[in-house]
Amino acid sequence: MTDEKEIAELVEKVVDKGATTAEEIHREVVGLPIKVLEGLGLFENTTEDVKKIQDVSIGAVYDLIRDINHKVGSMATEILGKDEEEGDK
Repeated sequence: MTDEKEIAELVEKVVDKGATTAEEIHREVVGLPIKVLEGLGLFENTTEDVKKIQDVSIGAVYDLIRDINHKVGSMATEILGKDEEEGDK
């Protein structure tokens, strides 16, 4: 494997890990107001619905980020592979 391909794979892994970390932080920050409301015993039915909606929407956003990252990584690997083949000629 060429250095360029190794770098492309490393970047893809770093972006994935960064997205996962950002998602975890996002979920914690968004969940704070709901925890406060729950602690006060306010809007009990509503907070469960809000949690579900937040969970689905946050998950969808970060899944999309990771999906795009994987596609870009695959494209980079493919392009680097073509460049390597052309260099062998």
